[in-house]
Amino acid sequence: MSATPTRLMTFAEFEQLPDPKDCRYELVHGGLVSVPPPIWKHFAVQIRLRHLLDTAAKEFIVGTEFAFQAPGANYRVADVGLVSKERWDSTDPKGYFQGSPELVIEVLSPANTATELLDKEKLCLENGCREFWLVDTERQQIKVSTPDGLTIAYRSGQKIPLFFAVGAKLLVDEIFR
Repeated sequence: MSATPTRLMTFAEFEQLPDPKDCRYELVHGGLVSVPPPIWKHFAVQIRLRHLLDTAAKEFIVGTEFAFQAPGANYRVADVGLVSKERWDSTDPKGYFQGSPELVIEVLSPANTATELLDKEKLCLENGCREFWLVDTERQQIKVSTPDGLTIAYRSGQKIPLFFAVGAKLLVDEIFR
């Protein structure tokens, strides 16, 4: 992500921006940030995760490039997001999804900084997220963080328990095949 040189803006001002041609914008604590489209490997992992989670999710909706509005002049996009059908159905079709999805998954890319990812994790976990996953395709591991401050790293051969599907687990190797 790269910050666009500009003053801080409100969400109302953010909404008035024209659609960008070669990127998308996020609003990060009032700062405008341009985000380039994902490379193919990144996108393929997003699609694979969406499919794997969709298969296990009965009362949840899974989406890629899942946009949401959070307090403090924030409009963020999760690589993959999972929300309850109840929250999905209660969202104003003419508005924006409010708060973080219950599960936010970020696929690590070279442009990400540790500060940026920690900030996004904190924002999500403080605004409705039950788990924040950081997927590292180079190390083939997933770090799962929860609002209570617990973080667990899962690697090849291990299974990630899925909080939204009792007894279901996701094999790490399925994500990176």
